[in-house]
Amino acid sequence: MTFIRLAPSEPMRWHQMPETITDRDLEGGAMRRAEGDLAALDAIIRDTPRTRVLAGSVEQGMVTYVTRSRVFGFPDYTTVRQDGNMLEIYGRLRFGRSDLGVNAGRIDGWLGRLAEAR
Repeated sequence: MTFIRLAPSEPMRWHQMPETITDRDLEGGAMRRAEGDLAALDAIIRDTPRTRVLAGSVEQGMVTYVTRSRVFGFPDYTTVRQDGNMLEIYGRLRFGRSDLGVNAGRIDGWLGRLAEAR
């Protein structure tokens, strides 16, 4: 478990997006497209416990975040990209095969907060 908590996160590996982002849940993550502003979503994400920026910036138009689970410190990676007036979001786990819907729930929670702020 110490390895999982202390495993380094390589920005070159995790600060990437698939060619196409569609609204769907994956076995180990989720993808979403939604209207919104990257700067506004960035503020919401940075307010999430145990979450930090791994790479990118709002100014660059793409940011990758690492959120670690509370008990064991499992890292999940979420990359958000601004595409016109749309946000493309790709959340995925690093270890294991299934995240039991954790990434989808986190992303949907962020998007809910973003919608409330509008």
